[in-house]
Amino acid sequence: METILSITLALFAGLMMTRLFKRFNLPDVTSYLVMGVIIGPCVLGRLGIPGLGFQNMEQIDSLSLFSQIALGFIAFSIGSEFRLSQLKKTGKQALIIGIFQALAATIAVDAALIVMHLLFPEVLSLSAAITLGAIASATAPAATLMVVRQYKAKGELTDLLLPIVALDDAVGLVLFAVSYGVAKALDSSVIDMFTVLVNPLVEIVASLSLGALAGFVLTQIEKIFHSNTNRLIMTITFVFLTVALSMLRIEIGNVTLSFSALLVCMMMGTVFCNMCPLSEELMDASDKWTAPLLVFFFVVSGAELDLTVFKIPAVVVIGIVYVFVRSAGKYFGTRFSAKAVHCSKGVVNNLGITLLPQAGVALGMCVTVAADGILEDASLIRNIVLFAILVYELIGPVLTKDALIRVGDIQPQSESVKNRRQNKLDAKKNG
Repeated sequence: METILSITLALFAGLMMTRLFKRFNLPDVTSYLVMGVIIGPCVLGRLGIPGLGFQNMEQIDSLSLFSQIALGFIAFSIGSEFRLSQLKKTGKQALIIGIFQALAATIAVDAALIVMHLLFPEVLSLSAAITLGAIASATAPAATLMVVRQYKAKGELTDLLLPIVALDDAVGLVLFAVSYGVAKALDSSVIDMFTVLVNPLVEIVASLSLGALAGFVLTQIEKIFHSNTNRLIMTITFVFLTVALSMLRIEIGNVTLSFSALLVCMMMGTVFCNMCPLSEELMDASDKWTAPLLVFFFVVSGAELDLTVFKIPAVVVIGIVYVFVRSAGKYFGTRFSAKAVHCSKGVVNNLGITLLPQAGVALGMCVTVAADGILEDASLIRNIVLFAILVYELIGPVLTKDALIRVGDIQPQSESVKNRRQNKLDAKKNG
């Protein structure tokens, strides 16, 4: 019963908070995250009242399946941005910017934290510095997509943004696998080439292959049905299926066959949207069906943010350096590469700002570090990333919205629309 009450509270409280935040013109995703913090273990959860918030992290972890499914739908939706007709216009630009900005963030954070290691070796190890540099490359697609949907953003920046965010995950996985392999070698003095090079490549190829197969099969099965309701049910079923298959992990000698749920679902969405004539209509219907799931996902994500990290001075100091240097790497890496591929001035000046949010993928990398149990600083790495996520997730959506407004991808409501809505409200009150 407590789980059902917690889910109910998450949905109700998240939606109610949007009414308050609307007065300040803040994105809905920010209100969900803030409400998540409020009903999390660090605030209301401390009262110990069953059903009134999450009392501990174990309760939140028990709902991780919902988060995995939500991320699957987010990735599936982002995959639809890779339509061939669109890629012909922006594909080359998105590829170059996506790779360069991820590399720039990693190199910048690596350099800054290695300097911190040299100054304070007892606080931050070299292996932890290198691992954090790789984690810095990851960008959270969920918050960005939520802002784009809420404000119905359309334009040159939006057309580039979503493919770059999707590509960023693939680049981030490679950078993390290589850097983490080097970090483990530094701690153990043994270089495992399978860990450093082979396994990350196997994961990416396997994920893209599984996603492509799922997208093809889904397209063929959709042809059997003549009702859009049945087609929608089959689409949702396949997202559930691919998320489940992505959890498989097979050991074949020194090679680990594993999958990234984000890459699998993105690839499935890409193949599906390019092969199925009705994909756009079905994608829209899927987005409406998953709306409550995404609200719940963001509230739970807010509840996961651990405010106790602010009690640790080393985490705060390193976290501040990480946030500022990563932001600079993302912004200037994007700005330089966007200028190099001849993007418009508005895109050059604002695209980097929209790539700051960080959440699920970065935390997934932290979980990998903790599960291996090889790096002594695994706990420090997680706390620093949690600190950064707390900052980025609260201000990232706001910055993304402002950037999209500046380039004109988000259009302000006309006075006629505002007056029409107000007249309807007045009529209801008087009627």
